[in-house]
Amino acid sequence: MGKTIPRCLEQLDLRKSFVGLATGAGALYLLYKAIRASIKCQPPLCSNSPICIARLAIERERHGRDSGEIRRLLNSLDCKQDAYTRSMILHSITRCVYLLEAEASTCTMDDINLVAEMLDDKDNSVKIQALSALKAFSGIRKFRLKIQEHCIKVLELISTIWDMELHVAGLRLLNNLPLPDYVHPQLRRVMPALMEIIQSDCILAQVQAVRLLSYLAQKNDLLYDILNCQSSQPGSLLLEVLVFAEHLSEGRNATHYRAVKWHYNEQSLHEALFGDESKLADRLLSLVIHPEEEVQIQACKVIVSLQCPQDLGSRPSSCRPSHSYFKAGE
Repeated sequence: MGKTIPRCLEQLDLRKSFVGLATGAGALYLLYKAIRASIKCQPPLCSNSPICIARLAIERERHGRDSGEIRRLLNSLDCKQDAYTRSMILHSITRCVYLLEAEASTCTMDDINLVAEMLDDKDNSVKIQALSALKAFSGIRKFRLKIQEHCIKVLELISTIWDMELHVAGLRLLNNLPLPDYVHPQLRRVMPALMEIIQSDCILAQVQAVRLLSYLAQKNDLLYDILNCQSSQPGSLLLEVLVFAEHLSEGRNATHYRAVKWHYNEQSLHEALFGDESKLADRLLSLVIHPEEEVQIQACKVIVSLQCPQDLGSRPSSCRPSHSYFKAGE
């Protein structure tokens, strides 16, 4: 009996050893699979460094062969990474497109659509990096028409998400493209968002928004369309645009502005609004019968500012509008 108990203990220890060995082997195998899957889904380490990408560009210039870096990055977007990883991959794609332009030119329209799909990502950082990557690709002529197809989506993002980095990235992309005619109705709908961006504290976003407004003024007469004689236009929207026009006009009277002799391109926003050929004042006359008095008064202020560009203190009395005269029905 005494010999049987130790023998049973030895067998128990042996079984524990086998179980421990099997469990350890299984854990190692699972760890191996996890590491392998992670490596497969991650972009090449080199892509995280601008120095490495620059080195690839130099090597390509010397030897005339593709590095395959952009292709590896695009292929890695098929994996189910977290938002940070997707964002970093798109950021690396943007760098590669700028530094390896000849290699980027060999990409396909499907690659552009793959990047554009990231605009639907739930994470704003991924959207921002996707917009930056599309802007990089838009510098290659053959991709511009394909990228134009996503302009409506970009305008939707700008008008529905209040994120200054996203605004800057989206507006930069739009300003880098010739906008097709079918985008114009959507542009009219996002005018309130553009006005809010211009009044924000982000200078980069303001600059990009004004550039887009300048494009609209010279290409589509869109600013005039907003300030037309249609009384059906929302009063709040008209009022915001009129205030914007007044501030621009009054800015011309600033001392530091007058101290410089400015030269404007004939297609600039300044010329469209304040140039000799501008018809803004004539268009605004129709708004003095707008049903909302605030719109009437603001339209008068802009007209006076346009026709009497002196400082307020030196304006003759004939330049001052009579608010009662411009009331509807009088």
